[in-house]
Amino acid sequence: MLFRRKRKPASVRRLVCDDWFATLPREKAQLFEAVVRRWESVYAMMSVSLDEAMCLRSRGELVCARQQVSITGELHERLAWTLMDAAAAMADRCRHVSDIPAVEPLKTDFFRGDTAQSAATWNGILHRVLMGDRSRFFHKLRILSDTVGRLNFEFTEAADDISQGSTVHPGACWKSLDSLHFDINTCLRELEVVMKSLLRALPTEQVSAFSQRLDTPTRARRARSRPSLARVPA
Repeated sequence: MLFRRKRKPASVRRLVCDDWFATLPREKAQLFEAVVRRWESVYAMMSVSLDEAMCLRSRGELVCARQQVSITGELHERLAWTLMDAAAAMADRCRHVSDIPAVEPLKTDFFRGDTAQSAATWNGILHRVLMGDRSRFFHKLRILSDTVGRLNFEFTEAADDISQGSTVHPGACWKSLDSLHFDINTCLRELEVVMKSLLRALPTEQVSAFSQRLDTPTRARRARSRPSLARVPA
């Protein structure tokens, strides 16, 4: 008599939406909330500053608007470095994680500007080419970090041109600031999703070390230059 060998059940692949809606254990939840609150605080200050600058411009108070947008540029740079530091911390920690979470590719419809849409397109192409969650995870972190750096370069450049009165097309610069503000917000939301997915996969004994790494930025503030690709180590 022949007996049929029972097949082992296939492992269930976790989806990004599963990670997002899942409840994190207390220690991980506290870390996630603290990190997101830090990001949101800087983003809110930058958004309020930009809104104030645009309101001043709309009332014809151009000198005050130019002074205010200079502050906005500094806050945007602070936000960008905060997000890039977090991306680097996540990449560092993932070297010690075997169960890398799944990620979804960036979607061009979620962005407005050419820089971010081009990055999303490239990420979408490589997401289909790369094999395995690990390669996809590291590439998404890399592309998000690089995109944030590029958006920051463009934002601070436009803000400087406005504040110094050196642009011959101020209207285009103001419009660019609005678009770039939208796109860095999208990058923030994408990193938020990646952060929660990583925390769900992170072994409990590694949470404390990850928290310390997030509180210890490694990027030295340097003179502004157009960022190059692959700032986040894989």
